[in-house]
Amino acid sequence: MKSMTGFGRGSATGEDFKVGVEIKTVNNRYLDIHLRFGQELSPLEMNIRKLISGRLSRGRVDLNINFERTGAANYEINRALIGGYIKALRDIQTEFQLTGDIDINTVTRLPGAMATARNGLDETTTAGIEQAVNAALDDLEQMRASEGAALAEEMRVRLAKIESEVPIIENAAEGLVDAYRQRLQKRINELVNRGNPTIELDAGRLAQEVAYLADRSDVTEELTRLRSRVEQFRVAIESAGEIGKRLDFLLQELNREANTVLSKSTEVSIKDAGLAIKAEVEKLREQVQNVE
Repeated sequence: MKSMTGFGRGSATGEDFKVGVEIKTVNNRYLDIHLRFGQELSPLEMNIRKLISGRLSRGRVDLNINFERTGAANYEINRALIGGYIKALRDIQTEFQLTGDIDINTVTRLPGAMATARNGLDETTTAGIEQAVNAALDDLEQMRASEGAALAEEMRVRLAKIESEVPIIENAAEGLVDAYRQRLQKRINELVNRGNPTIELDAGRLAQEVAYLADRSDVTEELTRLRSRVEQFRVAIESAGEIGKRLDFLLQELNREANTVLSKSTEVSIKDAGLAIKAEVEKLREQVQNVE
C-alpha cells in the first residue's frame, strides 16, 4: 500500500547540460499532473507525462524541472531587427542632416538584437532529462511506500478495535429475547392490574410478540457481514497497486452495517459498541483519503 503524499528529487549531468527535477504529490481522487519547465523542454511534455502516469495512478502531481546549458553559449543575431534599426538611423541622418557614426555597443544593447541560440534537444540531452525524472519518481515512490506502510499499520489497529466490539454486541444480543419477554410481561401485568385483575394473559400471544421483536432486533447477519468486510479490508491493505477506491467502498459497507445494528436495538451496550465501530470507521476514512 502506498500513500499519495510524497516528495522526490532527481538530477543528471551531461557534457553541456545539467538538470534537476523535484516532484511533489498530495492526495486527489484522480491523477492530476502539473508540469513546470522552460519553453525549450516543451517537446518532451508528452513523454514526461507518460513517465509519470506509468508510475502513479492517483494524486495531484507537481513536477518542476530546472534545465541549464553548461557548454559555450552561441548567439543568434536578429538581422531583420538590426537592419531596420540601422536604416531608421540613416533616414534620420539624411532627413535632418545629422552627422555621426552608428555605435555597435548601442546596437547590441537593442532589445531582441541578440539571443542565445537554441541548440535543440539531442538524444543525449533527452535521455538525461528522462533519467532525472525517473530518479525523482524513484525517490518519490520510496517515500510514498514508507508513508503507506505507516498508514497500513495504523489501519490494522483500527480494524482490531472494530473486531473487539463485535463480541460485545453478540453477547448483549443473546439476552435480548429474555429481556424483551420480561419487559413485555411486566408492562402487560401493569396494564392488566390497572384494569380488570381477572383478565388472564395469553401466553401464546406473548410468545408471538416476543418472537416478532426478537426478529426485528436480530443483528446476526449484520455482524457476519461486518466481520467479512473487516477481513476484506485487511487483505486489501496488504495488496499492491491502486487500492484506495476499494477501501472507500469497504468503509461505506462497514458504516452501513454499523448503522443497521444501531437502528435495530435500544440496548445500551449494543448502542455503545455500534457507536464505537462508527468512530473507528470515520478515523479509517480519514486515513484512506491519502491512499493511492
